[in-house]
Amino acid sequence: MKKIILLLGLFGILISCTETKPCDIPTNGFIDGSDQTIMMGSQKTVEVFKKIDAAWAARDYETLKAHIGEGTFFHDDGTVTNNGDSFVAKIESSYQSSIEKEEEWGWTTNFAFAVKPSASDDPEQTNTNGEWVNARFTGNDGAVYEEWYQIANDKLIWWSSAKRATGFPPTPTVE
Repeated sequence: MKKIILLLGLFGILISCTETKPCDIPTNGFIDGSDQTIMMGSQKTVEVFKKIDAAWAARDYETLKAHIGEGTFFHDDGTVTNNGDSFVAKIESSYQSSIEKEEEWGWTTNFAFAVKPSASDDPEQTNTNGEWVNARFTGNDGAVYEEWYQIANDKLIWWSSAKRATGFPPTPTVE
């Protein structure tokens, strides 16, 4: 009996020490109007985002334009640009405006991660081109920026920025 208990104990230790394999394609969530789910993207796409972020911070506009393709780019003030030249002109204008107002320019990148939708049988789905990076920034202006970057072939092809006041949760107003 002692030998059986010892063998079962050793067998239990061996089983508990084996690695478990994660899902081959882990997904969750949904996309309205499709059968798609969301999967984690790649570190490669995050690295492209980091190049874009570093070039923007350094005002290295030639490097920045090298990572911007033709697309649609929604700025937090409602401006829409559609290529590297117009994108750079807009952000340089914003930079110059902050200098004129004597505001401190810059930001801290709080996080970034890449996701991608699962494949779709619908040829009209444009969200499967490349991967999407979600990033949050705390601006030196005291605002928080939430941004989405669609990156395909190492180029930004769609972007959206939203701005809100710092603080979470927001402080309620008492009337």
